[in-house]
Amino acid sequence: MKHPPPLLVILLCLSVPVAAEQAGLEEVIVTAQLRPTPLLNQASSVSVITAQDIREREAQHLEGILNLAPNVNSAGGTSRARFYQIRGVGERSQFQEPLNPSIGLLIDGIDFSGLGGAGTLFDVEQVEILRGPQGTLHGANALAGLINIRSGVPSAEPAMRIEASGGEYDSWSAGLMGTGPLVADRLLYRIAVNRYQSDGFISNDYLGRDDTNGQDETTLRGKLRWLPSERDSVDLTLIYIDIDNGYDAFSLDNTRHTLSDEPGKDKQKSYAAGLQWHRELDKLALDLAATGASTDSRYAYDEDWSYVGIAPDWEYSSFDQYDRNRDSYSVTARLSSGDGGQLFANRGDWVVGVYYLGDREHLQRRYTYLENDFTSDYDTDTYALFGQLDTRLSERVKLVTGLRLERRYTDYSDNNKVQSDPDKGLWGGRIALEYHLADTGMVYASVSRGYRANGVNAGILASMETTDDPDIIADLESLQQFDEEYLINYETGFKGKLLAGRLQTRLALFYMDRKDQQVKGSLVIPRPDGSTAFLDYTSNAAQGNNYGAELELNWLATGQLMLFANLGLLQTEYENYTDTQGNDLSGRDQAQAPHYQYAVGGHYDIGAGFYLRMDMEGKDSYYFSDRHRVKSPSYNLLNLRLGYVHENWSVALWGRNITDENYYVRGFGTFGNDPRDEYAVEPYYQYGEPRVLGVSASYDF
Repeated sequence: MKHPPPLLVILLCLSVPVAAEQAGLEEVIVTAQLRPTPLLNQASSVSVITAQDIREREAQHLEGILNLAPNVNSAGGTSRARFYQIRGVGERSQFQEPLNPSIGLLIDGIDFSGLGGAGTLFDVEQVEILRGPQGTLHGANALAGLINIRSGVPSAEPAMRIEASGGEYDSWSAGLMGTGPLVADRLLYRIAVNRYQSDGFISNDYLGRDDTNGQDETTLRGKLRWLPSERDSVDLTLIYIDIDNGYDAFSLDNTRHTLSDEPGKDKQKSYAAGLQWHRELDKLALDLAATGASTDSRYAYDEDWSYVGIAPDWEYSSFDQYDRNRDSYSVTARLSSGDGGQLFANRGDWVVGVYYLGDREHLQRRYTYLENDFTSDYDTDTYALFGQLDTRLSERVKLVTGLRLERRYTDYSDNNKVQSDPDKGLWGGRIALEYHLADTGMVYASVSRGYRANGVNAGILASMETTDDPDIIADLESLQQFDEEYLINYETGFKGKLLAGRLQTRLALFYMDRKDQQVKGSLVIPRPDGSTAFLDYTSNAAQGNNYGAELELNWLATGQLMLFANLGLLQTEYENYTDTQGNDLSGRDQAQAPHYQYAVGGHYDIGAGFYLRMDMEGKDSYYFSDRHRVKSPSYNLLNLRLGYVHENWSVALWGRNITDENYYVRGFGTFGNDPRDEYAVEPYYQYGEPRVLGVSASYDF
């Protein structure tokens, strides 16, 4: 493995002279855990992306900041990267099949797992990325980790903020945030609304348009905080998200110029609400939460990526569209110890709770090659009991133990008269030992167990009677269902403050043992017209392992210079796995798992209100999929921002991917789709964002 570029940059950064006396870095609180905990006191690998990071990277969506976190990746194949991978584990796409996410996504406590298009970032206070299984915290949707988006909270002081930006490709954004008291000291509010539009960086040469892969995104958040007494707080959150994006990303010529005559759409409209009540009792705290979310989505694309007449003797014309409606409801009740309520002579802090999550998903697929629309219903009900005990064994040693028991009921049916109702009992947990080094930090070691639910392959079940080929029928029969996957994560690390609090260091070493690993595959079935049909499915590999290291540094080098360096190293492989095509993948890297990933940079206050931010990010090459050998080449991206701040207003010039490097966010390699080449098998790529320059401004009232 070649050495990643950030190593030299880190050494150069560490050679910068340090001022003799400086204030330490601010403490960051992670809220995604069962108790809000300072980042440096978490016995696990966690990254926190702040509101300042979001603004200075001009990030509109979660995809714009994920590269700041080590060993976190994302997959294209959509208008936004809405499928995520942590330490090489995670989904890359969804078509006809129901999805059991490996990465949980929470937005203000509301479960949006599998709906990453909702990850817009206006007025977001921080994004917390928890790496490793969250079996105690979140259950089946967090086999490999959890992403927690927390937007701004209501304030007792009146405030208002206006933001606007404009950039290349006719991109613009406008947002308004207001907060303050409705009733002094009793009822507070916060409202934020944002609109983002862009033509996108794809040109459709056949239609003569430059907006077929454009973005049109609206986000509205409203919050109320009621403080009826000194012991009570009630929080109401309302969210409306309207994503109306085009999807025209793949070119037969592997360029940013497409030839589609029927460009697709990638739409998501979500209505969500959350209600939380916190009650402080004499020795306990009670938390009750209820959430609901309803999402309509459409994912559609021109399957042939071309137009009628491009190659009359060979061409086909096909359009595929997936309309989903998902309703999700959850209820959580939790008791936690307070002062005087601990166990073991006030040495044991505890939390216990119960949880319910219900998902109702309806799919309608409209496809050129289907005689009638395909419809299916996929309902799941999850019940869980969880608890955690933090026991102080001595002044410096703490033992953390957690357990979650989950029962999952599944009911699948479709218009092909296919029915399946696999149910399963699942469990996960965690044991961690912490040793605190006076005021400098802590070392820890932990073992955690996560799980991903079993399921059915709807496309396989629906295709049992569509072929007479005995070999294909045999493959179909063996792939009707798949088993649950378990992951055991072994981790040790150090977190601490050095240089009188000016340097924060977080280091983690991990080894993940995957049992009955779930992998995506596809059956390739030739059509009479020379094109190819695909049946996606999930199956179980015998075993896999993922291991590596994560290092995060934040350094206040001088009163004007703040530096950061994040590095992830990752090794993955399959063990004893042969796919349905007979390919032995044992020993091969898993998909979406670059050997290294880094982000380094800094913020420098020039003086007189001016500042400069520069950061660089990059990844090693990695496989796009388990189904083929097409890789993303390694790449490095440079981002710059020059800003000016004066009293209540600010303005900035910014650029992403300053060197205009070509890189890819999705790739295919098992089929040919160009009739001009008689459908010769070749790789196809979806490009990442080219160089984009822009300007932004804000005003605070």
